[in-house]
Amino acid sequence: MTQMMLRDAIVSTIAAEMERDPNIIMLGEDIVGGMGTAGGPEAIGGIWSTSGGLFAKFGPDRVIDTPISESAIIGAAAGAALAGKRPIAELMFADFVGVSLDQIWNQVAKFRYMFGGKSRCPITIRLAYGAGLNAAAQHSQSVYALMTAMPGLKIVLPTTPADAKGLLTQAIRDDDPVLFFEHKALYAVRGEVPDGDYTIPFGHAELIRAGEHVTIVACGLMTSFAASAADELAAEGIGCDVLDLRTTSPLDEEAILDSVEQTGRLVVVDESPPRCSLATDISALVCERAFASLKAPPVMVTAPHSPVPFARELESAYLPSPAKIVAAVRKTLAYR
Repeated sequence: MTQMMLRDAIVSTIAAEMERDPNIIMLGEDIVGGMGTAGGPEAIGGIWSTSGGLFAKFGPDRVIDTPISESAIIGAAAGAALAGKRPIAELMFADFVGVSLDQIWNQVAKFRYMFGGKSRCPITIRLAYGAGLNAAAQHSQSVYALMTAMPGLKIVLPTTPADAKGLLTQAIRDDDPVLFFEHKALYAVRGEVPDGDYTIPFGHAELIRAGEHVTIVACGLMTSFAASAADELAAEGIGCDVLDLRTTSPLDEEAILDSVEQTGRLVVVDESPPRCSLATDISALVCERAFASLKAPPVMVTAPHSPVPFARELESAYLPSPAKIVAAVRKTLAYR
């Protein structure tokens, strides 16, 4: 095991996969870091420092700085994938996925289906998402629920550096398009990362806390908040199952239902707004398929149905938090 930050796990995983397979290319805005930056090419390695060293190692034919055009990035990646490459396309902010929505929704997600399985589109699209850094309404959104709703795409949200390596390796090797969501607030999180070849299959949630009273389902940064809440509640004798989904498409429905059937209570934590969200989807799933096991209505802890505020105090109030999760658990336990 090696200790590293999540951003470093991403860089090292991409480098290892590019060494393994010469058909892997990477493209995105400022991923090389030249463009007049002091120190020349690779002075910054992208604004999130998730591509440092790649240009020097693999050169301009495989690490490609693109114009500021998300539609061009994804369109080029789609064509490259159909021609036999395995592109890793970076969108600097997940908020800008709307600019390339036609390429993703109507093309990339549907190639295999519309061509009768005779083509494949092995694209990994990396997106930095999430609030908490005071980046305002156009640079702080959590759009994973929107993309999860689109058939033909696989949606991945790592929480730890180890997950970043295992899930990203799986994504790059997958023959279908994968959207790999990286929460900006997790890039500097440190943790142990397995050495050597390491993959995590999609569709398998991880139980990171075990308890008999309430099931808490979360993903991405919200998993860390849920774990903190569970630790606080455990000190009072309240045990929580905390499930880190890791992927929302495919969704590990079995893990969710099995846990709720044991605890009888559900709290879903979701950074996206509540309308047509991941939280509403999971709550509906449990109500439909585990209703007889429920001892209380499901409780959702989400952002409000509002753009992300810029002001630090308002953004803090906007986001789910461990305190809000604790309150939600107490609310569901109030039903007897």
